Amino acid sequence: MPRNIFVLTGAGVSAESGLGTFRDKRGEGLWARFDPMKLATPEAFAYDPETVLAFYDLRRQNLRNAKPNAAHYALARLESGLATWGGGLTLVTQNIDDLHERAGSKRVIHMHGELLKVRCGHCDGVRPWPDDLTPSLACLDCGRAGVLRPHVVWFGEMPLHMHDIDRALRQADLFVAIGTSGAVYPAAGFVAEARAAGAETCEINLEAADNASLFDEARYGPASETAPAWVEELIRAPL
Repeated sequence: MPRNIFVLTGAGVSAESGLGTFRDKRGEGLWARFDPMKLATPEAFAYDPETVLAFYDLRRQNLRNAKPNAAHYALARLESGLATWGGGLTLVTQNIDDLHERAGSKRVIHMHGELLKVRCGHCDGVRPWPDDLTPSLACLDCGRAGVLRPHVVWFGEMPLHMHDIDRALRQADLFVAIGTSGAVYPAAGFVAEARAAGAETCEINLEAADNASLFDEARYGPASETAPAWVEELIRAPL
C-alpha cells in the first residue's frame, strides 16, 4: 500500500448528496444555468452584494439539508487506516461544502474555501457562519458593516493553501482525483505535478476528465460506488 496518498476531490464527489456540479459534458452544471461573472467574482459582489449573497444563502440552505454519501465515508475510513499503518492522507477538496468533515475526515484542505464560513473584506477575519448573510451585518472582529462575504474563492482570486498543497504533491506516492472535471486550474495541473515527482496516478470519475490522459489508471462510475470499492481494495492490499 502507498504510504503517502494525495486525494483531490471535486463536485462529482458530492453530486449524489444533492449538491450540483459546476461543469459537466451534458451542460447541466451550475455555471450552465447561472452566470458566474454575476455571482462569483469580487466585481459582482461590489456591484450587487444583495444578489450575490442571496445566491450563496440558497446554496448554504441546500448544504444544510445534504448528507455525506458513501464516497465521503470511504475517504474518512482511508484516512484512519493510513494513520494506523504509519502512512498519511492529504485530502484536498475543490468543494466548499463540509461533507468530508461530517463523514469523519479530520484533515481537509479546502482550496476554494468553505461555504459555512464568512470572511471580512476589511480585516480578513474568518468565522463559522451557518446562517443567511446580508450586506448590513457587521464583522464580529473589527465591527465594520457591509464587508462580510462568503469565505469562498471567486473567479480571479488565488486558491487557498497552495504552499501546503505543493509540498504534499511532491511527497505523494499515489495521486488520486475523484469527481473532478480536470478543467479548472490550478487543480487540473496537480496530476502532472504528482507524476513529475514520481507518484502513480488514478482517476475515479463518472466520466473521463479533460486531463484523463495523464492518469495511469481510471475507474468510471458513480463516486458512491467507485470510491468505496477503490478504498476497500487499497485497505486489503498487502503492506
